Amino acid sequence: MSRLLPIALLAGLACAPLLAHDISGNWEFSVDTAAGSGSPSFVFKQDGEKLTGAYTGLFGKAELTGTVKGDQIDFKFDFSYSGQSGVAHYTGTIESEKKMKGKVEFGDMGEGTWTATKQVAAGPTTAGNSLQRWRPR
Repeated sequence: MSRLLPIALLAGLACAPLLAHDISGNWEFSVDTAAGSGSPSFVFKQDGEKLTGAYTGLFGKAELTGTVKGDQIDFKFDFSYSGQSGVAHYTGTIESEKKMKGKVEFGDMGEGTWTATKQVAAGPTTAGNSLQRWRPR
């Protein structure tokens, strides 16, 4: 029996990376596409693997839904922009409790890559300013 304890502990440590991260909070994204780049803001609320939250950026404001499974994040929101509508679909990897990166698809409007940094709670958010930070290519 004493031999099983170290094996059980090692097995538990090996499974630790498979546990879901809690990404709840405010995040600033940097998104790069062929059409330009932008800096949308997201507020995430995580309950187990279930992810909900809000987007603020070039497409205005939108509610989002998705999942966090291990170090993988997957979420979507509906958008309307310049007479076109679609679904923004973000997928990626949680690198640490404060860093993520991945890919995004904007339906027929294109695709891109993103990086994100969790913001420290220190007063009012600047999410409303993200529209001013769009840089066309």
